[in-house]
Amino acid sequence: MSHAPTAARTPARLGRFVLKMFRPQIYVTYGVLWTVTLEATAAAVSGSGASWTPSGSTVVRAASVVLALLFTRMVDEQKDLDYDRQHHPDRPLVTGAITVAELRGAMALITVVVVALNTLVSALSVLLILVCLGYTLFLVALERWFPPLGENPVASLLVSYPVQLLLSVYLYLSLLTGGEIHADGRAVPLLAMFACAFLQFEIARKTGWSPDPQERLYSQVFGPRGSAAVSLALAAGATVLALTLLGTTGLLPAAALVLPVLGAWRFLVRKKPSGLTLPAMGFVLAFNLLCLYGSTALATGR
Repeated sequence: MSHAPTAARTPARLGRFVLKMFRPQIYVTYGVLWTVTLEATAAAVSGSGASWTPSGSTVVRAASVVLALLFTRMVDEQKDLDYDRQHHPDRPLVTGAITVAELRGAMALITVVVVALNTLVSALSVLLILVCLGYTLFLVALERWFPPLGENPVASLLVSYPVQLLLSVYLYLSLLTGGEIHADGRAVPLLAMFACAFLQFEIARKTGWSPDPQERLYSQVFGPRGSAAVSLALAAGATVLALTLLGTTGLLPAAALVLPVLGAWRFLVRKKPSGLTLPAMGFVLAFNLLCLYGSTALATGR
C-alpha cells in the first residue's frame, strides 16, 4: 500500500520530465520533420517516378523516431548522473523529480510500443528500430568500460553519433523494404546530408568561450574559433550535398546557410557566448523544410 501513491504519481512525474528535458515543441518537431524530409528526398532522388505523399507507414516511422529520441534522452539522463550532480544540480534525476526505476520502466514501455508499431510496417523495421535502442544501451556499458570516452567530447561524439545515423538508416531501409523507393548509390550522400545538418547543430550547441576544462565542450578540444569553423563547415557540407542530390532545387535548402554564417559572425566577431546555438537550430529547421519543399517540387517536375 505504501508504494501505491508513488506508482500513481509516476505518469505525472514522467510527464514533467518530458516537458523539461524533452521539449515536445523542439524534439517532436525535429523528429517528424526529419522523417518526412528524408522520405521525400529519398523518393525524389531514387527515380521511383511517383511524387511522395505521407502514408500510414510514415506515421509509424515518425512516431518511432520521436520515441527513440526520448529513449536516448532517458538513457543520457542516467548515464550523465555523476556529471550532472556537479554541473547541472537542477536536473530531474538529481533533484529526485524522477527516479531511475521510473525512467527504466518508461524505456521498457517505449520498446514495446515501437516494436508493436513497426510490426505494421515490416520485420526489418522492427529489427532496425531495436538495433537503434540497443546501441543506445550499449553506449552506457561502453563508457563504463572506457571512462575516458565520457570525458572527451569528441570521443564521446564519435561513439554516440551512430544512434542518429542508425535512425536515418532505419528510415531509409524501412522505405526501401516497403517498396516506396528504389535503391541506388545516392543513399550514401543522402544519409551524409542529414548527418552534416545534425552535426553542425551538435557542435554549435557545445561551443563557447568558457575556459573551464570541466565543461564538456567541443571548443575545449578545437578551440572556440576552430569549433565554430567545424560547425560552419558541416552546414556548408549539408548544402553542397543538397545541391548534388537535388540539382537546382537544392538552391532552396542551400539558402539556409545564411543562418550558420550569421551565427559564426555573432560568435566570432560579436563574442556572443551562445551566438552559434539559435542560428544552428534555425538552420536545421529551415534546411529540412526547404529540402522537403525542394524534393516535392523535383518529384512533381515544378
